[in-house]
Amino acid sequence: MDTRDTPEQAELRRAARRLAGQLGPKTVADLDDRTRGQRLAAAVHDAGWLELRADRDAVDGGNGGPLASGVEAAILADGLAGTVADVAFAGPTLAADLARRSGAGHDPSVAFAATPDLLGVAVVEGAVTTTTLHAVDLPAEGCTAAYVLAPTDGGYRLARVPVDTAIGAHDGADLTRRIGVIPPGAAVVEVPDQRRTLTDDDLISWTALGLALTSADLVGLMRGVLDLTVAYAAERRQYGVPVGSFQAVQHLLAEAHCLMEGSISVALHASWAVDDLEPVEARAAGRVAKAYSARAARTVCETAVQVHGGIGNTWECMVHVFLRRALLSSQWFGDDGEQLRQLELKRLGTAVGLP
Repeated sequence: MDTRDTPEQAELRRAARRLAGQLGPKTVADLDDRTRGQRLAAAVHDAGWLELRADRDAVDGGNGGPLASGVEAAILADGLAGTVADVAFAGPTLAADLARRSGAGHDPSVAFAATPDLLGVAVVEGAVTTTTLHAVDLPAEGCTAAYVLAPTDGGYRLARVPVDTAIGAHDGADLTRRIGVIPPGAAVVEVPDQRRTLTDDDLISWTALGLALTSADLVGLMRGVLDLTVAYAAERRQYGVPVGSFQAVQHLLAEAHCLMEGSISVALHASWAVDDLEPVEARAAGRVAKAYSARAARTVCETAVQVHGGIGNTWECMVHVFLRRALLSSQWFGDDGEQLRQLELKRLGTAVGLP
């Protein structure tokens, strides 16, 4: 694979970072600025970024490939995460990809419901849900439903369940992404006009995209929190000199930078693999990227807190917003431990757990 951006991809990367820098939160207090958040959401929507994985042949009846590759989607996830932009992106993108695979028309306000452990899309048998499900990264306004899968002969059909955004919308560690609740007993209604049944390969490919997007999000978070921390170390003075001049601090930041660079490499491979490798291999590439990036992001964010010193543990410091978002991105589609267990199971053939 060629890891260099094409001219179009380079411009997309610049646009994402510029928009996130202009409209993303610069302080913790900005997270409560509804007008700013609405402007950011409108800009992302108007740019068409939420439709990158929609069917490029929808006007001709569907059954085509996505408008853009996993690489372009990951570029946007990375760019928006660099300033912890509080706008829904990964959730709507993954929902659109599910709809494309089923050949159904996609409603941009529909999210997707994750399994209770957040490892993938929920599969619901019967006419109602039987356990509490969650929809992650909801649009700020207008989201009332989420996709689930209904098993059928030889595959799955796409269905919808209502989302209660009043319950748990701001619960959890992440302050930048909304979570909706689907309680037990929610009605399951099949999406009309589906042209095909989803197969196991569809779900594997879709999971590969989810792993690529969450890995890219973690890369962007590491880049953003390191930029913030390096700037702080250059201006914060102790004993008459910047703390960034201390060798111990330099070592911490250098190690964090190396972890970020390694994450960039595996995340790029995972995003390329989504559309260019067979489903099982694409998912394996995503698992490697997620395992490395999730572990690296925790270390990088904790290093940022440490370099900030006492202020790093205060509410007013933006570092904890990066750390909180990294916690959700690490868990979404499985943390490093889950990915390593699955790689061990698939590649080494070992059983999960103690014999």
